[in-house]
Amino acid sequence: MQMRIIKTEDAYREALARVEVLALLDPDLGSAEADQLEVLSLLVEDYERKNYTFDAPDPIDAIEFRMVEQGLRQRDLIPILGSRSRVSEVLSRKRPLTVAMIRSLSEGLGIPADVLVRPISDEPAPLSAPVDWVKFPVREMQKRGWIPAERVSGADQIEQVVKDFLARAGQSSNYVPLYRRNIKGLGAETLDDASAYSTLAWVARVLSRSMENRLIKKFEINNLSENLLREIAMLSRHKDGPVLAIEQLRAIGICVVIEPQLPKTLLDGAAVLNDRMQPVIGLTLRYDRADYFWFTLLHEIAHVWRHLNTTGEAFVDRIDVESETNRSEKEANQIARDALVPRDKWAKSAARLRPDVETIKHFAEEIHVHPAIVAGRIRFETGEYNKFTRLLGQGSIRKHFPDYRF
Repeated sequence: MQMRIIKTEDAYREALARVEVLALLDPDLGSAEADQLEVLSLLVEDYERKNYTFDAPDPIDAIEFRMVEQGLRQRDLIPILGSRSRVSEVLSRKRPLTVAMIRSLSEGLGIPADVLVRPISDEPAPLSAPVDWVKFPVREMQKRGWIPAERVSGADQIEQVVKDFLARAGQSSNYVPLYRRNIKGLGAETLDDASAYSTLAWVARVLSRSMENRLIKKFEINNLSENLLREIAMLSRHKDGPVLAIEQLRAIGICVVIEPQLPKTLLDGAAVLNDRMQPVIGLTLRYDRADYFWFTLLHEIAHVWRHLNTTGEAFVDRIDVESETNRSEKEANQIARDALVPRDKWAKSAARLRPDVETIKHFAEEIHVHPAIVAGRIRFETGEYNKFTRLLGQGSIRKHFPDYRF
C-alpha cells in the first residue's frame, strides 16, 4: 500500500490492518517490511492523535475542578488572584482572566496555560422549552421507592415531588433544562423526549445513591492510568471479580452504583460527577453477562479518565451500538478494548486468527482475563453473534449484587 498521511476512517482501517499483518510477520530490523511497519505505525498514531483530541474544559470549570481536587476554598485563591472580590468575580465569570492571572493560576494550581487562555463562556442558558414535569416516570419511581408512595395527582404535585427527588441527588430543579442539554455519549443520541426524562431520573438516582456513601477515598485523577485499567481488567478472571473491581475503584475515589434502567430506556452505564466532584459510574447490568459487564465498566472508567470535567455533564452509554462519529465514545471504546485485550498480543493471537473454544481459553489465560472477554471480542469483530455463547459468562454478574432488582 502507498505511504501517505491518513485522512479518512477507511484509510485508517486499511493501515491498521496492514500494521497487524506486518506485526505478525515480526520482520527483521532494517528489512523493507520493518521499515514499512515503522512508518505505518507513525501514520496510524498521528491519525489517532488528531481524531481523539478533545476540547479543553472551560477555564473556570478547570479552576473549580482543581480547587475541589486540592481541597481549596475561594479564600485560598486570594494570594493567586489578588483579592477576595477578584476571586469572586473570576469564579462568577464576571471578570476575564488577565495574562498575570493566567500565569499565577498555571503556576499555583498546575493548570496548563493553554486551558486558561480559552474564552470563558457565560453560563449556558436553559432550553427555551419549560420542564414538562409530568413526563418524569413518577409511578415507576414510586414503585422502586425513589419517591414517596402516596398518591400524587396534578402537575403541581408531580412537580414538587420530582423537585424534592432531584434535590436529594444534589441537583437544582432549575438545572434540569441545562442538564438535559449536557447529556452526552452514545446513549444520548438514541433518546427521544420521553426517554430523556427517564434517563434524567435514572442519573439522579445514581447521584443520590453516591451521595449516601461518605467513606470513599478522595479522588485523584493521577491514580488513573493504562496500568490501572489493565489491573482492573485482569480481575475478570476471578469469580468475585466484579466486586473486587468495584472495591478497587472505591479505593481511588470512584463510586460505582448498580441501578437497573427505567422502562423504555436502553442504557448500560454512565459516568458523571456528583456535587462533591467525585466521579460516579452507574451500571444497569442490562445484560447479565461477563463480557458485557467488563467492557461497560472499562468504557465508563475511560470516560472518567479522559472526558469528565464538570458536574454539568453526564456520559450515558448504550454499549451495543457502535458510534462512527462521536469521538469521546470512540476513544472510550478503544481504551476499554486495549485494557481488556492488549492490542499487540491480539494481533498475533491464535484466538483471533483461528478462533475456537480451546484457542479462546488458552489466550484468555495468557492475558489473564475471563474467556468471555476474548469470545465477546471475536463476536464483535466478526459479527457472528451466534458463536461461543457458552463462553460469555451468562448469569455470572447480577448474583454478586443481592440488592439488584431488574
